[in-house]
Formats: sequence, C-alpha cells, structure tokens
Amino acid sequence: MFSAYSVLPATGRGAVRLAAVTMVSGLAAAGVLAGAGPAAADGTAQGRDGATATVNGLKVYGTAVLDGAAGEQEVPAGLFEMSVEGGGTLQTYGVDVRTPTQEDARYHEVPWSGTSLGTNPHAGRVRWILQNSYPQVNDLAALAKKAGVRGGLTEQDAAAGTQVAIWRYSDDAEVRAADPQAERLADYLEKKARTLAEPDASLTLDPPAVAGRPGERLGPVTVHTGAGGATVTPPADAATSGVRIVDGDGKAVTSVTDGSQVFFDIPDDAPAGTAELTVQASTTVPVGRAFASESRSQTQILAGSSQSAVSASASAVWGARGPVPALSAAEDCAEGSLDITAANEGDEMFAFELVGTEYGIAAGETRTVTVPLQEGQSYDFTISGPGGLEKRFAGVLDCRTRTGESEDGQSTQILGEPTPVTAGGAGADVNLAETGGSGVTPLIGGIALGLMVAGGATLLVIRRKDAGTRG
Repeated sequence: MFSAYSVLPATGRGAVRLAAVTMVSGLAAAGVLAGAGPAAADGTAQGRDGATATVNGLKVYGTAVLDGAAGEQEVPAGLFEMSVEGGGTLQTYGVDVRTPTQEDARYHEVPWSGTSLGTNPHAGRVRWILQNSYPQVNDLAALAKKAGVRGGLTEQDAAAGTQVAIWRYSDDAEVRAADPQAERLADYLEKKARTLAEPDASLTLDPPAVAGRPGERLGPVTVHTGAGGATVTPPADAATSGVRIVDGDGKAVTSVTDGSQVFFDIPDDAPAGTAELTVQASTTVPVGRAFASESRSQTQILAGSSQSAVSASASAVWGARGPVPALSAAEDCAEGSLDITAANEGDEMFAFELVGTEYGIAAGETRTVTVPLQEGQSYDFTISGPGGLEKRFAGVLDCRTRTGESEDGQSTQILGEPTPVTAGGAGADVNLAETGGSGVTPLIGGIALGLMVAGGATLLVIRRKDAGTRG
C-alpha cells in the first residue's frame, strides 16, 4: 500500500526534519481510517471547544447575482439560523459562496486558522462588516441613513447587502445584490470596512492535554472564556479512580472563571491511566467567530448569538514509569496540514510508528508530526498509547474558497433551496445579540494514507519544540 523512500532518525538534531516520502494508491485504506473502534473517544483536531450547532437554513435573505466563467447566476444571500446543542440560537452569514450549505449540517466553533479566513488578509474586514451592519445594527432607518440608502432598508435588504459585502472580502467574488437598496448598503460596507482582530473563543482550555506521574498535580490547564462563570465536570470515573480536579492549592474545583487554572490531582497509587475534564458555560458567542462543518458544508461566520451552551475538554495521562505522552492536534490552513503534537512527560523514550516509519521522542521532549493534506480531504484515525490512552482525530481540511465551476463543468449549486420566510422576515427576533505501554509500543497504529489522493505524494515532517510547548 505504501513504501518509504527516505527516512531520517526522529532523534536527530535540528528544528525541522524530513521524515518520509510516501506514495499511496487511491483510497484502499479507507476501511482502516474509518475503523477507530468502540473505545475511541470522540474528538477532532481542534478539540470541539466552544459552541456546536446545527444549521436550520436561511431565515432572512434576498437575492444576489454572482458573476463567473459560466455567466451570471442568481443566488440567495442572507442570514442563516443555527440551533446550538444544549440550548441557544446563532445567526450566521456564509463564507465561500460557491460551496453548498447542506441541510442539517453540524458545525463547530473553530479559530480562523482552521478555515479559509486563516489565510485571507481581509478576514478582519469581514468582522468589521458584521459588527457594523445587520443584525448587530437593527435600527434599519439609522443604518440606511448612514449608508445613504434612500427609501430605507427592509430586513431582507439589510441581510442581502451585508452578505454581499462579506462575499466580496471572503471570496474576492464579483457579486452584487439584486435589490438596489441592498446593493447600496453592500457598497457602503465594502468601502468603510476596516481590519479588526479575530475574536476570542467563547470557551477553550489551554493546553488541551497534559501528562505526568501518579502523586502529582498535572497541569495547569487554563480556562479562557467570555462567560461570567463556568462549571467543571470531573472525570466520569472519579469516584473509583480517585482523580480530582483541583486548583493550585489542592482544593477541589467545581466552578471557574476566565483565567482560572485547574489541575488533575492523581493519587499516589494510581495505575497508569487517562482522565478527562469538561468545562461548560452559557454565554453569547463573540461576533466574528468561525464555524466549520463536519461535511464540507459552507463555512459560516457568526453575526449574532443568544445565550448559548458552550463547552471544552482537556485530557490527562499518567504513568509511574516509561513513556507518558500528552497528545493534541490542530489543522493549519496556512500550511495545508494536520499537526499532531506529542509531549513525552515520562522517563523513557516514546516510540511510535506512523505510516511505516518509526519515530522516537526522548523523555521531557515535545515533537510535532506534520501531515500534509489535500484541500477538502477528510481524515479519521485513532492514536493509541500506554495506560489505555486512545484519542480520535477526525475532520476535513477546508481551507480555501471555491472559484469558478465544478469539475464536471456545471455551475456549482450555491445554497440549495432556502427556507421560505414571510414578507416580514424574522421580525423582532432577528437580532439575537440583544436576547439574552512500553517504550516501543506503537502510538499510532493502523494509519494509512488512504486519506491522500490516488498516486499523491506526502511529506511527513517532524518538528522539535520546547518541553513546555503543547502545540
């Protein structure tokens, strides 16, 4: 299925090492990639921090005209609505006009670096548009006056004009609103837009994984959130394992705020094992946060949020001897890759195998293996380690906006059939922002490069980081 042409020792000196060049044939290993096994915990490269929501469809929208190689195409343009798991509602605009938004697609809050916004120099202007237009500004008379729109704006005009302005920056698209009032608003927003910084996550934990020995406090894990407070859920087996979640003084923790630091307190006699804590809160998600799907449905960017349920998790692994790896991963759209980071907090070298090549991470060392992926490429595999450690990383690399026509030469379906709305649109509810093993045990087994295109070549790069870095 694959053959390695060149290998460099994982323990050699240097910041960057070429580890292997691997050829693959088609998707012959898809069954291996999908077979994570029942013991594998759910997860993705970016940890599923923040809000998780399902798209309900377009709720307030007008019509836009998209220019392309196939000529002009009319597309719906406006606000989507999402239902948050655990409670809450989000409003979003689309990013990547030529990618369809799939009905009932499940989305996760992600950093810009995991989407096309991460490599777009105009992403900050998109956030400015969101903060200075509908629905954040729901006084449509004032918005119309500021934009020089005679005759005023309807909610449909405001939503369509805002979406068109966003597409001009997010996709560099030749697009205009069909309605003259909406087009004037789009022109105003495009002209006035300024660069704003990426907003903070609604809730995240740093680092997402820690490791150490029994009898130690593993951490700290720092809470970052805009919520006024959050609850901490200890490991599911805490009553039997004796693992506690504590603060720096060793006191049990059940609630936290932004900046709080928590630790996994591991009993002295605990056998090698793993544990996970979860932090949950209710808060408004910051305007401008990106939402990516599990199925390459059109990337969304947040325009409004009710009080919504958000959560984040962190894991710990420990052992009295041998390698003790903390594992995490992240998508990097700038490099077009998935970065898998392992920090060995044990007293022996941590050896693992990746696509037929063995690597070694010395005690106290942190390394990152970079796996390049094709745009739109899905991945799904489980990382196993000592002490029953199993982590699943699954997702799809969605880093570029589509341009032109589809591969079969037909115009790409833009958004599918939108949900009908009445002439009055969403009415007063539209502005949601105002509502409330051993040293040689393989770490990664059964991974095949079936996740690469037929006959494609992949470079696996391993990088050394400081021992304190968690990627």
